[in-house]
Formats: sequence, C-alpha cells, structure tokens
Amino acid sequence: MAMASLNEPSAMENGHMMNGKGKEVIRHGRTAHNMSSHNEPWAMENGHMMNGKGKEAIRHGRTAHNMSSSSLRKKSDISLVAKVPCGLLRSLLANLQEVILGTKLSVLFPAIALAILAQHYDFDKPWIFGLSLLGLVPLAERVSFLTEQIAYYTGPTVGGLLNATCGNATELIIAVLALRENKVEVVKYSLLGSIISNILLVLGTSLLCGGIANLHKEQKYDKKQADVNILLLLMGLFCHVLPLLFQYAGKSAGLPFIPALQLSRASSIVMLIAYFAYLVFQLWTHRHLFEAPQGPDDDGDDMVCEEAAAIGFWSGIAWLIGMTAFIALLSEYIVETIEDASSSWGISVCFISIILLPIVGNAAEHAGAIIFAFKNKLDISLAVALGSATQISMFVVPFCVIVAWIMGIKMDLNFNILETGSLALSIIITGFVLQEGSSHYMKGLILLLCYVVIAACFFVVKTPLPNQEDVFNLGNLSANNGAFRA
Repeated sequence: MAMASLNEPSAMENGHMMNGKGKEVIRHGRTAHNMSSHNEPWAMENGHMMNGKGKEAIRHGRTAHNMSSSSLRKKSDISLVAKVPCGLLRSLLANLQEVILGTKLSVLFPAIALAILAQHYDFDKPWIFGLSLLGLVPLAERVSFLTEQIAYYTGPTVGGLLNATCGNATELIIAVLALRENKVEVVKYSLLGSIISNILLVLGTSLLCGGIANLHKEQKYDKKQADVNILLLLMGLFCHVLPLLFQYAGKSAGLPFIPALQLSRASSIVMLIAYFAYLVFQLWTHRHLFEAPQGPDDDGDDMVCEEAAAIGFWSGIAWLIGMTAFIALLSEYIVETIEDASSSWGISVCFISIILLPIVGNAAEHAGAIIFAFKNKLDISLAVALGSATQISMFVVPFCVIVAWIMGIKMDLNFNILETGSLALSIIITGFVLQEGSSHYMKGLILLLCYVVIAACFFVVKTPLPNQEDVFNLGNLSANNGAFRA
C-alpha cells in the first residue's frame, strides 16, 4: 500500500489516519486504499508522493497568490456529510461545504442574493452598488481557491498559467463590461487604482504590520523577484508617459493630427509581448524565484494539509465557471450604478473607481498578504502585491486597449497628467523602498501615508477631470489672453 512508504506507525482515530506523533497523515477521511488510487490528486508528478517525513516532496508550484488566499480559508468538518447514504448527494453537499462554507468570508455570500433581489425589485441604485461590491469580496477569494484546486490535477505550469489569467478576474471583467458601455474613463480609473493600491496600500500595510509584529526580528526578503516586478512596472509607466508627452508635443508644434491612439495600440502589443515573456521567465526559466517559500516553522503542518485537492477536477471547472458568471453579473450592476452611487454619496466617480473598487475587489488577497507579513513571510506579501500590480499593468491594461480597438472604441494609454503622475511617483517610491532587501515598519508607514495623500487628492476632485482637448484649449486660451494683454 501507499501508506507503507511513510514508515511511521499509524492508528485510526475518529476516521482519520494518525502518525506516531499524533498528527494527521490523511485528511478528509481517506483510507490507505484511496491513497493508492491514481485518480486522487495525491498521485504526484514523476511518481513521487511523500518524503520520509510524511510531507509531499513536490509542491505543485504553489504561488504566493494561492497562499495568501489560503490564509482566509477554514477547515471543513465533513463528518456529518459523510453520513449521507446517497453518493451523489453526499458529493454535492461536500462540494457545497468546501466551496461555499470553506472560507472565513462566507458571511458575505448573502450579499450576492441581496444584490440580485435589489436589482430585480428596482431598489435604489446606491444599494445595488454597495451590495454588489460586498458580494465581489468572497467571489474573488473563491476564484483563487478554485484555480488552486484545478492546479493539483493539471500540474504547476498549467496551474500557474490559470492563476495568471484568473488572478485579477474581477478587474478584467469590470473593465470589459465598462468598455461595452463606452465608459473608458471608468476603465482607466479602476485599473490605475488597482496598481496604486497594490504597491502602496497592500505593500505599505504589509510592511507596517509586519514591522510592528516583528520589532525584534530582522525582516528580510528576496529582492530578485521585486526587481523584476519593478522593472516591468517601470516599462508599463514608460508606455503610459509616451502618449501623454506625444500629445503635448504635437499640440505645441501645431500638428493637425496627433496619432497618440495608434502609439498606444502599438505599445499595448509590446506590453503583451513583455508580459508573456515574463510568464515564461516566471513559470519555466526562473521558476524558483517565484515559488512560495516553505519555512520550517510552526505553520508547516498546516501547509501540508493544504497539499490535497478538496474537490474534483470537473467540479472545480464547474464551480469556476459559476463563480465567474456571478462576478460578471455583479460587475455589470456596478458599472450600471456607479454614477448614481457617486451622485447619491457625493463622491466623485474617479474616487470610487480609483480607491473603493480596487480595495473591495482584492480584499481577500490584501488580507492574506497582511496576515503573512504578521508571520514574517515578506516574500509572500511582496509577491502578492507586486505580482498583482504587474499583471494589471502589463496584461489587463494593454488587453483592454486591444479589446477596445476590436470594439471600435478609442481607448489609449494616456491616463491624464494627475493620474499618470500619481502612478509614476508611486512606482518610484516603491522601488526606493525595496532596494535594500530588508524592511522595517517605517517603510510601510511611508507607503501607506503616500496612499492616503493620493486618496485625499482624488477625493477632493468632485467633478470629472477635463479631457486633454479641454486642457489644451484652456492652455491656448490663457496664452492668447496673455499675449493680448502684453
């Protein structure tokens, strides 16, 4: 039997296999005969399953995004479900327990039903908007959980690609739906806010909380991965700045046609090429830099118990499709009601898009990154914050430009002066903070305060920012008035 390879005395206790130290070796009531089945996800690549200590020798290449979301999960007790006589019903109830109740955010699932009911019975738009925002929180966390479950069957490479695609599914779906409604500014604001919130709010809070919780410990991290992400963020910023400068240069030269849109589309293609090269770098050539570290601490056993898939492959696919459909539905509600919520709450659309949407959409990942910072695992926190920002900057933004091009909508990479300047300063200060490879709470406090200043900046913008055409017209009018007075 497969259990014989563990070479540890075992005993049955409450339906769970125990080793000689009283720790569980088999989870979810599996027997040794089940362990030997090739249909179980425990059968690893290259025929290896467990090492001499009862832990898996191969880690499935778990990413930091998966580990950050796993910090919000709770273990499921299937003792009651196991007593159901019907096999099909027992499997369905087990799936419901793992997917719906297997997270600490399950209390927010009723917000999804309330949002649908509010939309159906024509409640006030701000109520629909607020309930939809709350409903997105557990859905985003469950998508991360399901991609990890599917990765147990597909292997680390395909799982990594799936995680890279679905990692920011909420932002991508909101952006595409907003493009369909021709709300280009909402798309730009929300994606810009996601990048800034990841590198200032999430990273800053993680460094601050980790520094306070580990005052007497040296907090170090591997700066190689951070360097790669900062370089990609700077490249994305480069592609944002050029259309802005190009338009200013063309206006000052009096050119009748400024091809900033064509430049943005060409730059988007280059950004996508760079992102796919980054995936090759991350998943194949330098995969060791991006794998989530497994330290020999007290949490090791908890991580081992996560190494078995909780649901089947096709169940994971079905649940992932269903969760994505609900994300699309709630995202549509958000896009339709964002202006009404802005008017009712007295808050500008740019503040809601740049500040509120990114915080709520990635609340589960953000909380996980902070929890791992408390545990002095900064490599995971940095991978979550910088990896998510890089994915949005180098994949989601240029992808939206290409999609808008296909839809016949004019979306460029010119995010206006205030937004582009905020992004540039955020990336620069983050690069300076991460250049040493060590951290303390003061670095996190600086990043967090910078985010507060940016949030205050967009909060006081009560009216939509003028278009670039208006800005240039105002500039030309001021220049003409000055010349007339002279």
